[in-house]
Amino acid sequence: MKRLVIQKTYKIYIGGKFPRTESGRYYKLESNDGSAIANVCLGSRKDVRNSVVAARKAVGGWSGKTAFNRSQILYRIAEMMEGRSEQFIEELIAQGFPKSRAREEVKESIDRVVYYAGWCDKYVQVLGSVNPVASSHFNFSVHEPMGVVGVVPQENSPLLALVSLLMPCIAGGNTAVVLASEKYPLSAITLAEVINSSDVPGGVVNIITGKLTELLKPLSSHMDVNGIVGSGLDEENKMLIQKESVANLKRVFIYNQDWQNEEGKGLYYIADLQEVKTTWHPIENIGGASSSY
Repeated sequence: MKRLVIQKTYKIYIGGKFPRTESGRYYKLESNDGSAIANVCLGSRKDVRNSVVAARKAVGGWSGKTAFNRSQILYRIAEMMEGRSEQFIEELIAQGFPKSRAREEVKESIDRVVYYAGWCDKYVQVLGSVNPVASSHFNFSVHEPMGVVGVVPQENSPLLALVSLLMPCIAGGNTAVVLASEKYPLSAITLAEVINSSDVPGGVVNIITGKLTELLKPLSSHMDVNGIVGSGLDEENKMLIQKESVANLKRVFIYNQDWQNEEGKGLYYIADLQEVKTTWHPIENIGGASSSY
């Protein structure tokens, strides 16, 4: 008797766990020939809210880790991705990617994680400065994470674009809520499985699958999200993000980038998601007084 293959249900990832979507809905992902590949959760606005709550709870612990420790954890993600590289490649091929492109996408993605792992304990020194002031003070500018960031990668680069947006976000001490590619969602959830086993605290990265038309507005309008980064979005979705982000003055960055180029990585992808804090300190400590703003 022919054995029935059990189709994997790719669940969402919230707070370090893999729940089924609150909505109870799912959609069947099909290959180019129409055969079913997997069942994928169809996320809801409640899943977005739950993800933001988890991300906010995780901000203090993640940003409070030493930069070197964050670097170790990101490098561990790269190690785990390397060990599961064939799975990433097979999933991309199953979703319709040519084999050569799938291999290149996975290789570039792993290398990009390593790249940002190297920046974790260096970007503050490079971006920070000692500022000249017309008084007897030291004046320092240092970079600190902004908090919770929404990540919206483009559809046609489901792993490399995701990694290129997500890694500078968490390398800089932020936490993230990711809207995975609707058409090619498998890479994002497999990445969630990697993250879950890579010493990343629960809530630092949260990944939701589903329809961008349902999820983008509640993420963009959420008052506890501090910023949005995205790529490859059409003008309608760009305008939606800009409009919904006004209420709490979210910082919004929508990149039009080929992530395979050298311009697809860099220090300033980290800097975009940082707040600049300026500290004043008197050069002469008179009577034990000091000031910091």
